[in-house]
Amino acid sequence: MQVGIIGLPNVGKSTLFNALTRTRKAEACNYPFCTINPNVGIVGVPDVRLQFLQEMVNTSVVIPASIEFDDIAGLVAGASRGEGLGNKFLGTIREMDVLVHVVRCFEDSNIIHSSGPIGALSDVEIVQTELILADLESVSGQLERNRRKAKGSDKEAMQLCGLCERLIPHLDSGYPANLMMVDLSPAEMLLFRRLSLLTAKPVLYACNVGEVEMANAESNPHVCAMRNYIATGKPAALCVVSAQIEEELGQLPRDIAQQYLNSLNVSDSGVDSLIRKAYDLLDLATFFTAGEKEVRAWTFRRGMKAPQCAGIIHSDFEKGFIKAEVVSFDDLKTFGSIAEARAAGRYRMEGRDYSFQDGDVVYFRCNT
Repeated sequence: MQVGIIGLPNVGKSTLFNALTRTRKAEACNYPFCTINPNVGIVGVPDVRLQFLQEMVNTSVVIPASIEFDDIAGLVAGASRGEGLGNKFLGTIREMDVLVHVVRCFEDSNIIHSSGPIGALSDVEIVQTELILADLESVSGQLERNRRKAKGSDKEAMQLCGLCERLIPHLDSGYPANLMMVDLSPAEMLLFRRLSLLTAKPVLYACNVGEVEMANAESNPHVCAMRNYIATGKPAALCVVSAQIEEELGQLPRDIAQQYLNSLNVSDSGVDSLIRKAYDLLDLATFFTAGEKEVRAWTFRRGMKAPQCAGIIHSDFEKGFIKAEVVSFDDLKTFGSIAEARAAGRYRMEGRDYSFQDGDVVYFRCNT
């Protein structure tokens, strides 16, 4: 799964990327467009359940679930017309599954702001407007192509034409495509996804605050404005992070980093919260396998059946699926071991119709 980090120039995207990946891979400079080609990093999903499982089976190998983060070049007003690095930026965004939109919520006269005075909502509006304009151009083009196909009595093309004809006035009024998704039928949603619209992607707003504001971020006027914006019904999530602090913490051992956070009266890393929220926005969950060889977290989409989840480990497991031996993490933690959970009747055999739940600890029986 790919998460794209977007926003205006100089809002902290590359600094946040470095914090997420615990590297200094992305150049962070005080001028627009210091990032041209996207920086890519694989990030482990924080999960405290892994430690318990590791101790239970006594293994030294722990593999968390992971997500790919892409640090994408900043954009300016006019990006949809090719201004700045607009075309490159928009083309990369189209490949992403979810967007982390970094919004500058700190004041610093030494760091250039590309659009004048600091204003979270005005910054968001610039980015959203460019994405809407790009979608409008894309939908108009797809409408014309499908009209030609519809003349040959192509039923799917006719349906796409109807959907595009509804989308164009919606986008032209300044509304993102995701606001229209709630009114679509399941059949229309399948067609809608084929349009590959930028403003249909899930969005997580990352409010980037200064170090001194991290402990009292809720009093930051820009953060308050963003929370009010989300509360008006925008289909998006929000987290608060200090990218500068998090980049510095990323270079420290985790126990020392936590001590530093505690000294700032901050209990949890903003980066950890961001990773978990991005994971949730993708409608992802985790199941575990645990043995002497390794403890591993596996990512699946909510609603997936047992054979599909077996196929995540290996395609042959899905083909030869027989049964899944399953115990929930909560039950396993309560009883302390698989043997005790089995004795309590909490360890069970599940078949093909079982929908996996977040936290399931599983052993697959397969004919391979």
